[in-house]
Amino acid sequence: MSGVAADRGASPVLVERRPPIAIVTLNRPDVRNALSFGLMEALAQAIASLDRDAEVRAVVLTGQGGVFAAGADIGELSGQGMVDLMQEDRLALWRRLRETKRPLVAAVEGLALGGGMELAMLCDLIVAGEGARFGQPEIRLGIIPGAGGTQLLTRALGKWRAMEMVLTGRLASGRELYEAGVVTRVVPDSQALHEATRLALEVAAMAPVAVQLAKESVQTAFMAGLEEGLALERKNFYLLFATQDREEGMRAFLEKRDAHWQGR
Repeated sequence: MSGVAADRGASPVLVERRPPIAIVTLNRPDVRNALSFGLMEALAQAIASLDRDAEVRAVVLTGQGGVFAAGADIGELSGQGMVDLMQEDRLALWRRLRETKRPLVAAVEGLALGGGMELAMLCDLIVAGEGARFGQPEIRLGIIPGAGGTQLLTRALGKWRAMEMVLTGRLASGRELYEAGVVTRVVPDSQALHEATRLALEVAAMAPVAVQLAKESVQTAFMAGLEEGLALERKNFYLLFATQDREEGMRAFLEKRDAHWQGR
């Protein structure tokens, strides 16, 4: 595998070309593949490069160390303020990923939490191991999902089940989400990458232009009206970085204790 970009001295994203597919691996196993700004920039660059590669017709996204991604890098995010986040518009990277023309297949083992779940849902197909756990636990940090979680979950699960996951931070199994229509396939643990690769090869064997236009058509049906919702979600996410509860939630997480909410 070849590294793309650098993150604290290591390559946070690894790319392996296996025409007609490529495998992209999140590579921060020491922090359960936490989605740092550096990792997300490297991922966006890697996917954009593969999107221009005529020999690559589908991309598999997975995580190193038996975990897909346990969420944002809270240590990094806790130092951010509302103005910083809005001016730098870090979440614009997610828009670039959503606009990828190549089909993306997520291979999820272990945890896919917060941004990790949003990243999996950004993909076109999701293959999950039996032991995989998904969730949007941002509420426990005094914030909300900021990269599509409130919008994508509602479209996929309906208002009431999405509301439960977002308001309580409850985790769901791959099997539960498969039955709800969010996950494409569930396989025995340690087999997600194998099955995702097989599925990507199946897609890559189809007519490339037809695949691209089919993906665009399905996305348009699913995402109609989504951009307005994403804009609202992004604004609210940024605003929460001006609250004391956000500071307390992240500090409590880093100090491994329960948070004490103040409602302000």
